[in-house]
Amino acid sequence: MLKRREEEQPWLRPAGADDLGLRRALAAPLLGALVGAMAFLAALSVAGFLASAEVAAHWQQGAGASLTVQVPHPGAMAGLHTRREAVLAALQATPGLASVRALSEAELADLLRPWLGPDAERLSLPLPAVVAVRLAAPGGVDLAALNAKLQSVAPGTLVEREDIWAMRLAKLARSLELTAGAVLVVVALVAAAVVAVATRAGLSARREAIETVHGLGATDGYIAARFSARITRLAAAGGLLGALLAMPVLMGLSWLAMPFLRGSMEAASATPEEPHWTALLPPELWLLLVVLPVVTAGIGWLTAQATVRQWLRRLP
Repeated sequence: MLKRREEEQPWLRPAGADDLGLRRALAAPLLGALVGAMAFLAALSVAGFLASAEVAAHWQQGAGASLTVQVPHPGAMAGLHTRREAVLAALQATPGLASVRALSEAELADLLRPWLGPDAERLSLPLPAVVAVRLAAPGGVDLAALNAKLQSVAPGTLVEREDIWAMRLAKLARSLELTAGAVLVVVALVAAAVVAVATRAGLSARREAIETVHGLGATDGYIAARFSARITRLAAAGGLLGALLAMPVLMGLSWLAMPFLRGSMEAASATPEEPHWTALLPPELWLLLVVLPVVTAGIGWLTAQATVRQWLRRLP
């Protein structure tokens, strides 16, 4: 048998020999480029999945610990203080609040400018006082009791929870996660289909040689191993190419998203040297870029093995 003879006398087969002529049958540039494109899209899909999850957690954590208090007619008297002062004193005396800050008139004008135009601060409107409240921990304050307390000192005061919008944004982020996951599955299937088509093309191109060695006693496993070894190398090279191409794109996107994830002006004004370039990507993405060639190689090996064995079973 051909395979048994090689195992007993390995010196008969020179190193790097191409028994079936697969280097000509399986075009390296085309298959490597196609697998590289699939790997590039896979990296973007995983990055989108991770980014959506992190943004959803960031929004929920930030908005879940925030309250907005509106005090109508803030200048009216409520006992010895104005309604605004009475609400501020009640909030500052409430345990579980990390910070209480009343917005200035300039800040209120900035908030109204997108709707009322540049002359919003000149309008003689009875604007309510707005107090931004930060909770020490999400859900750490009884909002019903807090609302009742504020109503007692300044009737008509409104307490708005921002976690409702956070929940809606979180649902949007979850839908983006599902979309990214679906895209990743589609990319993997397309990559497998590309490998299967390339393998079938190689089988058709070397049909006579394969039938000859098969008739001489070469096993299905021997022929499948030759094809899968060639396909695995090409798929791994394509996966490495896709990972290298995806790295600068992911770093650029991470740099743009950093202010939204950190929530600080320092992140928005950071120079390219700060933080270090290795900190632009989370550890999960660095691991992905390392694992991606291994995954593409595994897809190539499995697909080539299945395609070749199925094709050989149809031989007469």
